[in-house]
Amino acid sequence: MSAPAGVIGRPQPRVEGRDKVTGAARYAVEHPADGTAYGWAVQATVAKGRIVRIDATEAERESGVLAVLTFETAPRLNPTGSPELLLLQQPRVRYRGEIVALVVAESLEAAREGARLVRIDYDTEPHSSVLTERHPSLYTPERVNPAYPTDTSVGDFDSGYQAAEVRLDQTYRTPAYHNNPMEPHAATAHWADGRLLVRDSSQGTTDVRGDLGSLFELPTGAVRVTAEHVGGGFGSKGTTRCTPVLAAMAARQVGRPVRLALTRQQLFGPIGYRTPIIQRVRLGADADGRLAAICHDAISQTSTSIEFAEQTAVLTRALYAAPHRRTTHRLARLDVPTPSWMRAPGECPGSFALECAMDELAVACGVDPVELRLRNDTDVDPEEGVPFTSRNLAACLREGAERFGWARRDPAPGVRRDGRWLVGTGMASAIYPARTPGATAEAVAEPDGTYRVRINATDIGTGARTALWQVAVDALGVPGDRVAVSIGDSDLPPAYVAGGSMGTAGWGLAVHRACEGLRRQLDGEYAGSAPPDGLAVRVDTMEETTALPTAPRYSFGAHFVEARVDVDSGEIRVPRMLGVFAVGRVVNPTTARSQLIGGMTMGLSMALHEEGVLDQRFGDWVNRDLAGYHVSVCADVETMEAYWVPDEDRGNPLGIKGMGEIGIVGSAAAVANAVHHATGLRLRTLPIQLDELVDRLPTG
Repeated sequence: MSAPAGVIGRPQPRVEGRDKVTGAARYAVEHPADGTAYGWAVQATVAKGRIVRIDATEAERESGVLAVLTFETAPRLNPTGSPELLLLQQPRVRYRGEIVALVVAESLEAAREGARLVRIDYDTEPHSSVLTERHPSLYTPERVNPAYPTDTSVGDFDSGYQAAEVRLDQTYRTPAYHNNPMEPHAATAHWADGRLLVRDSSQGTTDVRGDLGSLFELPTGAVRVTAEHVGGGFGSKGTTRCTPVLAAMAARQVGRPVRLALTRQQLFGPIGYRTPIIQRVRLGADADGRLAAICHDAISQTSTSIEFAEQTAVLTRALYAAPHRRTTHRLARLDVPTPSWMRAPGECPGSFALECAMDELAVACGVDPVELRLRNDTDVDPEEGVPFTSRNLAACLREGAERFGWARRDPAPGVRRDGRWLVGTGMASAIYPARTPGATAEAVAEPDGTYRVRINATDIGTGARTALWQVAVDALGVPGDRVAVSIGDSDLPPAYVAGGSMGTAGWGLAVHRACEGLRRQLDGEYAGSAPPDGLAVRVDTMEETTALPTAPRYSFGAHFVEARVDVDSGEIRVPRMLGVFAVGRVVNPTTARSQLIGGMTMGLSMALHEEGVLDQRFGDWVNRDLAGYHVSVCADVETMEAYWVPDEDRGNPLGIKGMGEIGIVGSAAAVANAVHHATGLRLRTLPIQLDELVDRLPTG
């Protein structure tokens, strides 16, 4: 690939695109290795209890089976590790679907058959797996993800709310959501000469290497983890998961490389999910819709293994001005798998409740929904009292309204009709934190005039590899075909996990600093040419990023949606979604648009399709595949538009914010608000499905 200097901001195809479309790109279980064996996980069939007997006799007799790992036979792990990773170490069962054995065989088919033949008896105990507002285990966590205060309070909410001219008090509910990346969680592990090599489907191999080294009590240099290509993660691969641990245990046991890929059904539980959430939102405003009081209370679940507290109400602390405000989070410990990160954890479900409540307030006050948000916009963080590094929410709202044709909207709900279709429009705001983590990068000038850039970033399908290549080419000022970027290997200079919409901001800064340092040395000491042995410059940006301004820093956006509802069947169609975003400096418009419309599509899916259906008798989800757990497909997505406004920001030296998650924030609320405008029916529980509408719609 060739490109001139100054490539940041120009559309670029993915540098690995040809490898992916031709099949040359290798994923976690596609790398060849001599003598490879295959693993198949056995999951618990009870929600809570203790294993009293495991009979692996028939499984071990099966042709091709090499070993059956259980808590009685598996290699011992360092007990100081996370309870989530201490696999096959004890007989207790904490949730249905927990991995309780692993069969290793010469072939995948033999491993699967061996797993079917493992017999396990349990001593079961009563379980609790359904989240309710008054669950007896509710408690207040010390912090919410990743390290926010659990509760906040400014002013006097109770008094401010009671004194308000217009008051809204509603409860909103969202179900469990499952990440379902295209590539399942998978790993290949191989021990050689006392060193462990793992090819993992991971969002960050630096952390995986650290966890494996701790579990197997190995020095850092004795573990290498690679993730050259990753087929999606949406947060579920952001922490070390069971697959690399189990593959490494099995490989040590049988003395051969072992591949382990979870099935689609096995992804529903052991690898995390978005918790169900119950949210109460109270808004108090004057007759013109200006907020005086706002309170957002969130109840979610965690497991009995470790705590994960979704930061659901955190976005409400920064989105709109109001002198009296409060946010709270409460958790219930249930006999369920541990929830975890899923695209825009906290902001995504929290925006559904807040932005639907704002829509309801707009109706109550007789104020246009866009105008209501503009009236409550603020240049100063409402809780911290500090100006934002940049805040272009108003620009997103105005440009989105103009592009969408919002001015032509009839505010009355349930009045527009096109044949048998009721037609409505809705909108919502979006907000997501913009962070710049420290990282280390190395830039190398070779004697032949080429350049190598090395950093343990991870491309999970976002286009990160291409964006870093653009940053490097720009900083080096050389033709792009002379620059190669190496990522996805724990032997490379360490970098933060791919998550939190901070990859390009943090990794990009490290790459930029390394490349500009290399360019400076080449120009100053070597007359522009590398010495015979080459020249390398390694830069750690941790000190620089720690010293960046601490002022509130966010990306913003506005969603606009048209919805159509069939009066006879209740079927919902969304012919148009449009989003406008303020996301700082855009490195690659091609992949940026892909990220934004991908997030918007997931929001549409959240609003109309996705739902983990729990059977409380068994404490497990009954729709554990893509036949039962519905996600948006091509037929669901008609016109999808994403734009961005100029957004200069002083919080990052390169002006980069990030856009991997802002697209999903607020999009489900915009769909729900459009459905209300079409039908006049306000549904506060997701997903919105035809059986909830059909009996309440006008006939004919």
